[in-house]
Amino acid sequence: MFLRRVSQQALDEAAQDRGYLEEYSRALSGYDIYMQTAVRSELVGRFDPQTDLVAYFCAEYGLHESLPIYSGGLGILAGDHCKAASDLGLPFVAVGLLYRQGYFTQVIDGRGQQQAVYRPHLIEDLPVTPALNGDGEPVRVTVQLPGRDVSLQVWRAKVGHIDLYLLDSDLPDNAAADRALTYQLYGGDREWRMQQEIVLGIGGVRALRALGLRATVWHINEGHAAFQILERCREQVAEGEHFVAALERVAANTVFTTHTPVAAGHDIFDAGLFDRYFTDYARGLGLSVEALRTYGYSPQNAGSFNMTAMALRGTRFHNGVSQIHGQVASRMEQYIWPDVPAEENPITHVTNGVHASTFLAQEWSNLFDVRFSDWRGSLTDCEYWECLRDVPDHRFWSLRQELKTLLLQVVRRRLIAQHRRAGMAEAQLRRLTRYLREDTGDALVLGFGRRFATYKRATLLFQDPERLARLLGDPQRPVLVMFAGKAHPNDQPGQELIRRIHELSLRPEFIGRILLLENYDVALARRLVSGVDVWLNNPVYPLEASGTSGMKAAMNGVVNLSVLDGWWAEAYDGSNGWGIVPHGEDFDPAFRDRQEASDLYDLLEHQVIPLYFDRGGHSYSPDWVAMAKASMTTILPRFNAERMVLDYVQRLYGPARDQRRRIESEPGSAMALAEWKQHVHERWPGVTLVPATGTVGEGRRLLAFGDALELRVDVALNGLQADHVVVECLLGEQQEDGTFVLRDSLTLTPDANLPGGAVTYRLALRPGVTGLQHFRIRAYPYHPLLAHRFETGCMTWL
Repeated sequence: MFLRRVSQQALDEAAQDRGYLEEYSRALSGYDIYMQTAVRSELVGRFDPQTDLVAYFCAEYGLHESLPIYSGGLGILAGDHCKAASDLGLPFVAVGLLYRQGYFTQVIDGRGQQQAVYRPHLIEDLPVTPALNGDGEPVRVTVQLPGRDVSLQVWRAKVGHIDLYLLDSDLPDNAAADRALTYQLYGGDREWRMQQEIVLGIGGVRALRALGLRATVWHINEGHAAFQILERCREQVAEGEHFVAALERVAANTVFTTHTPVAAGHDIFDAGLFDRYFTDYARGLGLSVEALRTYGYSPQNAGSFNMTAMALRGTRFHNGVSQIHGQVASRMEQYIWPDVPAEENPITHVTNGVHASTFLAQEWSNLFDVRFSDWRGSLTDCEYWECLRDVPDHRFWSLRQELKTLLLQVVRRRLIAQHRRAGMAEAQLRRLTRYLREDTGDALVLGFGRRFATYKRATLLFQDPERLARLLGDPQRPVLVMFAGKAHPNDQPGQELIRRIHELSLRPEFIGRILLLENYDVALARRLVSGVDVWLNNPVYPLEASGTSGMKAAMNGVVNLSVLDGWWAEAYDGSNGWGIVPHGEDFDPAFRDRQEASDLYDLLEHQVIPLYFDRGGHSYSPDWVAMAKASMTTILPRFNAERMVLDYVQRLYGPARDQRRRIESEPGSAMALAEWKQHVHERWPGVTLVPATGTVGEGRRLLAFGDALELRVDVALNGLQADHVVVECLLGEQQEDGTFVLRDSLTLTPDANLPGGAVTYRLALRPGVTGLQHFRIRAYPYHPLLAHRFETGCMTWL
């Protein structure tokens, strides 16, 4: 598309321009070197490109604005995941949908109303080519919807070393309604969403099969693609496997990542809708549709089919996207493992990261190329990035000011176009853009760029408009605040936030100081996260699963001012930005908002603004530069996408691949494990623990250090084998609030058989510390093929 839009004269002139040709040659050489790079050393011995392959499924991918098949954070994260996998040389393939219209283009009219405009994209303008099979023929697959087949074209987008395969239903073979299935991202009603997710999950598996690709690890990035679990089970049932054994085999090497605690991020389908689409499909699994529906059961939505519940039951490796979110997800989804304490269930976390080469401003890359050796190969080396502190302060400040100037130029152009289209008077437009000219002095610029959803609290800054006006309106210390983001077309409260900010931005006390930009996309995001001075984020705790925009800002020397939720709770160390301590979920929302807004104002008034403008006799603020350097130094190596993907490889992909190998190590293992689990669930309600006679402290009140306390517990196994039940002693301390703090865990061993099938378990407990100790005793099922020791969800306590 680029070449078609450039005139032949411009190309002819470029061909005679020595400087241009040198740049052109360097670009080609850089690409060739990148493509020749083998697997990075961090992966050697972990994943073999000849035998291993990760298949990654997601509903959206934000790779570049030239391929508009993303809406926001989930898509950008998926795009960064693909890019980092390519950088590392990970054997990896991605699957998604080719949206002919993509997500909407946002227009904000003169009243602040968001207008959603859908613009179709010509396939020849997109960076995709038809995917070909081994015979060089275009790949097409078919999925079944009620009463009809839908054909899907498979397209290939090249992302460095990896391939992204995109399914497209806009084919002449299909009915008009089916051709539109892949037009829009997150468009249509619940039935439309059901159809899209069948195309993604079931069609995606069939596409990989048609391409001859055999994945050893499958990654479901959010629940939209969970139907792939059923399709992979169907394949094995067709080969003679029983469904429960097929599910064990499929789940063994499948990873599921949940991305949000907000209800809108979890697709739930009405039972009638699910039954209409899956009654015939269930027969192919050897199940009734009622039995199949139980795999999507959740107590909050009984009778419906929950895609997150399906994904959790059909995978053995699950994670949230920050430490806090992992804990929140463990509590939210505790019903999958009902007896297990939430903090111990199988949901772990891998904190998100962002692709440094995408979001690091070119000006920083140029500086690093001159000053530092092999910085691109040292992205995860925290010690290496201490070198940033050696950049001269005046050079650091100068580069930051250069990036801010570029941002102000872009913002000024966009605002003029945006408001002229809406009919704003020229005099008012001059007032709106007066602080964006280079001759108006140095202003402190705050940025807020993300989806407009109510829990993100874009308007928290306006809790006290009079105080805010005083903070922004000081002529000696001018402050600007830039807002950008889209609200989902069906999210009326989110759109009201946009209208409210638009209204406030035109008030006399705020015009020119509060700026609202329309159509937030990757191109604008790159400018915003590199050009502002401070990045704001005010989510309602603990609803910010991770957040990644602040990471992008920090690696460009921007300082974060954010609620301590998501990733920022892990990154903040007191020297690299400012943190707002959140109020818990028990507080009244209005009270919480007032208190956290007050903290925000106090930080701005007493710390942020003074620190920026206190130059101490210099042309810059040395203390501000120190904090900005700390922001880059501490965040760039810890929150980039390479670190994230390496965490997935080490903690999830590798174990998932190995778990599948264990399941397949002996014929019949999957069926044996499934039957054992069924037996455990039938028998576990009858398993009980009681202290054996004459033990657990009878006749003793004190224990000398080094002596042993004899623990014996009688366990009624209710037909289970003793070596399939673990009895465990948890040793720790009881806090004043009743919380038990674990210090050590010890396993009791079967010691004697009792009448009726009970068994005595024994432990000689020798505490390793003195003082008051508490212990608890529990039992849970054990099988050597479990991926996680609490996978069954069964546990009972003494």
